[in-house]
Amino acid sequence: MKIVYFAWIRERIGLDEEEVALPAGIITVTDFLHWLKGRGENYASALQAPETVRVALDQEHTEHSEPLGNCREVAVFPPMTGG
Repeated sequence: MKIVYFAWIRERIGLDEEEVALPAGIITVTDFLHWLKGRGENYASALQAPETVRVALDQEHTEHSEPLGNCREVAVFPPMTGG
């Protein structure tokens, strides 16, 4: 699976994107974000409040309760503000 990082999440993790093999038991976006946060200090720094992070599965924004299914790409965005 390809993971793409945007804005300050990309800066804190230190990668634009990466390919990963998810471990068993990662079913929903919430599961994915918690697993990702546990991958190291840079990931933990980027995902201090995973509930505020926005996620797109195969370029479609989704809720954290949604299953990953067979998606090929997960995009991770910081919270956005309007104005």
